[in-house]
Amino acid sequence: MKSMLSRLRTERQWRSATGLSAEQFGILCGYFLETYLSVYGSALSSRHVDMPEEYVFSDERELLFFTLFSLKSGLNYDLLGLTCGMDSSTAHRNQHMGLRLLETTFSAMGVLPKRSFDSVEDWQAYFDTATDLCIDVSEQRIQRPQNEETQKINYSGKKSPYSKILKRLHEAKIHSLY
Repeated sequence: MKSMLSRLRTERQWRSATGLSAEQFGILCGYFLETYLSVYGSALSSRHVDMPEEYVFSDERELLFFTLFSLKSGLNYDLLGLTCGMDSSTAHRNQHMGLRLLETTFSAMGVLPKRSFDSVEDWQAYFDTATDLCIDVSEQRIQRPQNEETQKINYSGKKSPYSKILKRLHEAKIHSLY
């Protein structure tokens, strides 16, 4: 992994590999290290002594890079492992560990988005202060109506499972990712 990190020289390369600039990566890395130390009690490099096999990452920076790279690239575990010098099961295990640590890091930083609410009132209270709402509707399908008139209303002419939802979002002036 060290060789991949050392080849990142431009902001464009940093952003395409991790989604962050080099500066943002450095800041996140500091928080990530704190999380790693609080969860595991010691640095990754000191834990190598306890491991019988050779470890792929020499420090937390490389683990963070691997985690962000795996999310950004969208490779399956076989290709991710091949790219990063490990087998697919190790790539899966490392990504899972990195994601748990990243989630804990974001939670500690106070930037983890809220994903569930106990009531409608909680939802409304939360979004009273929000200025933007981003909704991923790419996989929302609807049941085909039996009534022919209702079918015509819902039919967009395109084979898109979410065209009705996008139309409603457009009418409500809520911007979607797509």
